[in-house]
Amino acid sequence: MTFRAAVAGASGYAGGEIIRLLLAHPEIEIGALTAGGNAGTRLGEHQPHLLPLADRILAETTVDALSGHDVVFLALPHGKSAEIASELGDECVVIDCGADYRLTDPDAWIRWYGGEHAGSWPYGLPELAAQRAAITAARRIAVPGCYPTVSTLTLAPAVAAGLVEPEVVVVAASGTSGAGKSLKPHLLGSEVMGSVSAYGVGGAHRHTPEITQNLSLLSESDVSVSFTPLLVPMPRGILATCSAPLRDGVSAEQIAETYAAAYQNEPFVHVLPSGQWPTTASVLGSNNVTIQAAVDEDARRLIAIGAVDNLTKGTGGAAVQCMNLALGLEETLGLPQTGVAP
Repeated sequence: MTFRAAVAGASGYAGGEIIRLLLAHPEIEIGALTAGGNAGTRLGEHQPHLLPLADRILAETTVDALSGHDVVFLALPHGKSAEIASELGDECVVIDCGADYRLTDPDAWIRWYGGEHAGSWPYGLPELAAQRAAITAARRIAVPGCYPTVSTLTLAPAVAAGLVEPEVVVVAASGTSGAGKSLKPHLLGSEVMGSVSAYGVGGAHRHTPEITQNLSLLSESDVSVSFTPLLVPMPRGILATCSAPLRDGVSAEQIAETYAAAYQNEPFVHVLPSGQWPTTASVLGSNNVTIQAAVDEDARRLIAIGAVDNLTKGTGGAAVQCMNLALGLEETLGLPQTGVAP
């Protein structure tokens, strides 16, 4: 059976990545492609790598344009998905790649995003406890943020097993595509090349409450998260260095066994062999997350490192993975499990 999919926000990075993956999906026919300010232009003007659909004209993002599809992907700015989603019928699966439905706490939404909280949908991280079943039964799914995806998966086994204190530190370096496609002076090539910079310092990044929410679900107590993002001169990818104090008596062997067991049956999360560390290059273009963990014996801290392509498993790949589950398809269908090198 073939399903028909629409993509709203097709001219942006997230929308383009979803389309790239759908073009290789054997059970999907691509229907409406819509945009905001770029409506009326050719897709190829904005996504020249999507040659099979380069001559498609982008429609306005309206309920009429998106109706009549089996699945609708919303790759829209934060705060814009709710007004569209509320008008789409339950007969279609709606997958939001923005933040509108990720947070369960209305006060957290108001603090970090402002405006009215639209509610929360099943959270689109199948590897997180109990989420796979929830996604499979859902008609509405909220795709995680890219930083929360890699941070959560990198820390989850240790937090869930109670091997660390609920006080984690995440320092994650991201490529510039994580900031979206809008023109911003600080993202110009001349500003970024040859430079690494921190931003959202001091708990000011919007993904902090999402990481906190995810890890607190795995712990008997609330987890505190200190998150610092870094901007690095590359187009895509995230490398997250995560740490937390070890509980008394926890050994390196225990950490290794816990991580291996947690992800042994996950198709997209790979714990690397001892001595091998994640790199962003190794996951480029794939739906994989690679993880390695170690124990700093002197500091008595867990050091866990994870790598993800922020546009694939961090956004578009996660959206397609959730679509597969919601439509009753094989979870891995149409999703690349090999990276691109060099």
